[in-house]
Amino acid sequence: MKALVIRGPGEATIESVPEPKQVDGNLLLKVRMVGLCGTDLNSFRGKNPLVTFPRIPGHEVAATIVSSHKTDPALHAGANIAVSPYTNCGQCASCRRGRSNACQFNQTLGVQRDGALSEFIVMPPENLYVADLTLKELCLVEPLTVGFHAVARARITADDVVAVFGCGGVGLGAIAGASARGAVTICVDVDDQKLELAQKAGGTHKIQSAREPLHERLLGLTDGRGPDVIIEAVGTPQTFRAAVEEVAFTGRVVYIGYAKDTVSYETRYFVQKELDILGSRNAQPEDFRAVIKLLEDGKFPVAEAISSIVSIEDVPRALQSWSKNPAKVKKIMVRLD
Repeated sequence: MKALVIRGPGEATIESVPEPKQVDGNLLLKVRMVGLCGTDLNSFRGKNPLVTFPRIPGHEVAATIVSSHKTDPALHAGANIAVSPYTNCGQCASCRRGRSNACQFNQTLGVQRDGALSEFIVMPPENLYVADLTLKELCLVEPLTVGFHAVARARITADDVVAVFGCGGVGLGAIAGASARGAVTICVDVDDQKLELAQKAGGTHKIQSAREPLHERLLGLTDGRGPDVIIEAVGTPQTFRAAVEEVAFTGRVVYIGYAKDTVSYETRYFVQKELDILGSRNAQPEDFRAVIKLLEDGKFPVAEAISSIVSIEDVPRALQSWSKNPAKVKKIMVRLD
C-alpha cells in the first residue's frame, strides 16, 4: 500500500509498504483523511526527540471501518470514525489511577510507532469513535481534545475568567472547551489571523501580545485580579513564566506544550499565590465525546481552521513549504481517497 515515510530530517517520500495485519481483535480501517500538526512538522524537521526514523507520521485521523466488530453494532463496516491515537499499558501508575492518557509507556500513532499517513491502519475498537461528522470534522476531533482535556484539568466553570496563551490548534481546543463551559475566555497570541479564528471558536476577548502590553491588558479585563486560569499552549520559557506571573492569587495554571529550553522561575509566586500548577497530556474518552458533540452542534469554525487540503503525493512539498513558513499555516489536511 502507499504511505508517506519520513526517512530522516527534511526527507519525506511516498513509498510502498506492507498492508497491516488484523490481529488481537483490532479492526481494519481505510484511512480517508489525516490532519498534520506541529508534532508532524517537528518530526519532519528532526526536532521531535520521541521520533526515530524511518517513520510514517499522522495521528489526526478520519477513517472508514472495513471489517465490522463482532459484538458492537456501532462499529460496522462502512462507519466513519475518529481515532484516539494513544496506547496504554494498563499497569503503570497513571493507568492504575484511571488516567491512561498519561500512560508511562504510551505510544502515539506517528510518533513512537508508525502513523496513519497510509492507505490502511488497524486499531483496537476502544480507540474508535463513530460520529455523524464530515471527514474534515473527524480529523479535527483529536487535536481539539487536547485543549478540552486541559480545560478539564483546570476544573473550569462559568465563574472563571480564562486566558489561553497560544491560539494554534491545541489552543483553539482550549478556547472552545472553556467557552463551552460558560467561562469568559481571553485569547492571547502574536498573530492577528489566529486571534480572529480564536474569537470565532468562542473567545470573548483578544490580546495581540506583540503590540499590546500583556500585563496591563489582563488586569484591565479582570478588574485588576488577573485570570482565574491560564492555559499555556505555546511552549516557550517566556510564556511558561508569564503564566505564573499573570494568573490570579489561588489561580490554576495548566501547561500543555513543552518548553524547548530550561525555564527559570521566580518560585515565590507558587507559594505566595498558592497556585495549582498542572500538566496536561493527550486526552481521555470523555474529551473525545465532548468534542464530537461540539462539532455535531456546529459550534466550531471548521472551514476557517483549515489552511489547505492536499493529496498524499503533495505532502513532501507541503512539509517543505510549511517548514519555511510555520507561522503562516493553521492546519494542513491530507486526503487519501
